[in-house]
Amino acid sequence: MRPDPAPTEPIEEAVQRLRAGGLVAFPTETVYGLGADALNPLALRQVFALKGRPVDHPLIAHLAWQADLQELLAPWAALDPRAIELGEAFWPGPLTLVLPRAPGLPDELTGGLPTVGLRVPDHPVAQELLRAFGSALAAPSANRFGRISPTLPEHVREELGEQVLILEGGPCRVGIESTIVDLSGGRPAILRPGSITAAQIEARVGPLAPSSTTRAPGTLAGHYAPRTALRLSADPQAEAARLAALGLRVAVLAPLDPESYASALYAELRRLDAEGVDLLVAGLAPEEGLGLAVNDRLRRAAFGSSGGSQI
Repeated sequence: MRPDPAPTEPIEEAVQRLRAGGLVAFPTETVYGLGADALNPLALRQVFALKGRPVDHPLIAHLAWQADLQELLAPWAALDPRAIELGEAFWPGPLTLVLPRAPGLPDELTGGLPTVGLRVPDHPVAQELLRAFGSALAAPSANRFGRISPTLPEHVREELGEQVLILEGGPCRVGIESTIVDLSGGRPAILRPGSITAAQIEARVGPLAPSSTTRAPGTLAGHYAPRTALRLSADPQAEAARLAALGLRVAVLAPLDPESYASALYAELRRLDAEGVDLLVAGLAPEEGLGLAVNDRLRRAAFGSSGGSQI
């Protein structure tokens, strides 16, 4: 087996910052993450402070492909056959698994819960950084809490300015956050929908539980929100025309096929949010597969925006 290539200069600078307890924004296939040493409580507190994030919200630990999980999980948890099956099927990729945590992990990482969320991102820059760092990185989305997640490096700059080093990796391919699957109880349960669907999970581990009480990131009623009020409509063009007739300035986010919609969603919300209109009107995706995840983000964005309504 050939050794991993030597880190590039930006990666070396990023690793130095992370080892000194600093923060680094980096791309994944889902969104750009705000990275910090997952085992350094002081670094994790900086993440919460910079984002304005509630401290009881757990973070997701990002890992290099085939990294050792033992420092993060309860001694038996890494042997969970369901975790092995899902990890082999979907890692690297947009899947987070929630499992019983190792006893020594910082509460800042886990939100004080007896569980920890793990993910292996599928992006070459993220993997190069994780291999060079040699340990797990906590990496919530690199934006202010509750706002639209970043899928381009300029989105991170708009949100956080020059407060963190940004590793550039182009646009995020998937465009919405990972599917989160809770494996800490009996039957698995999806805590947050994503591009890996319930049907794909059930094909590997059997029927899912209808719900779980385990806390997970990105599941508040209001999240991913633009500053402009957002309204959802089954017919966004007709709704926009009706509102324009009332004298409102309206921008429309028309639905695409689910994969394209997911990939473009946050960038389009940001673009339309900057147009200075009174209201955004967005169409829903089909209520199946990836469309469920797109609509989940739209409904939370509408709830979190200033006066947006939803259907």
